Amino acid sequence: MLKVIKFINTIISKLLIVLMAAIVLDVTWQVITRFILKNPSSFTEELAGFLLIWIGVLGASHALYTKSHLGIDILTYRLQGVKRQISDVIIYVFVALFALFIMVIGGMKLVQLTLSLNQISPGLNVPMGYIYIVLPFSGLLMILYSAGFIYKALKGSEELSEHQISALD
Repeated sequence: MLKVIKFINTIISKLLIVLMAAIVLDVTWQVITRFILKNPSSFTEELAGFLLIWIGVLGASHALYTKSHLGIDILTYRLQGVKRQISDVIIYVFVALFALFIMVIGGMKLVQLTLSLNQISPGLNVPMGYIYIVLPFSGLLMILYSAGFIYKALKGSEELSEHQISALD
């Protein structure tokens, strides 16, 4: 299970690299067309916004995997043994529940609503449901990552996370 999660996160991190490169190219083209060619591109601003949505939401799931999210760990940082396992299980159960109810269920309702209303982006002519599909997808990733962390906590190993950052280090 942990190897599958690590493989999925490798794909997500490479996708994030591609999306970051795309937004850099998009914004560069926007600057060139606006200030050098004096004829602003009609789609670059909207594309940059959509790429930013995808980078932000997918980046949140990647940050969960790498334990890079901003967190207050002053109470849990020095916990060890069973107390650490219990706190990790509780924390990741709440993360999974948040991801399930807010991102997966809420995100699917948003996708379904925008697709049923046939909401189309004005600049790119793309159905907005396709843009918002990243919410439930990222929520599923967060649930998967949380399940891996819960498994790791119950097993008592440290093999899932690539690194952990603490404010107390």
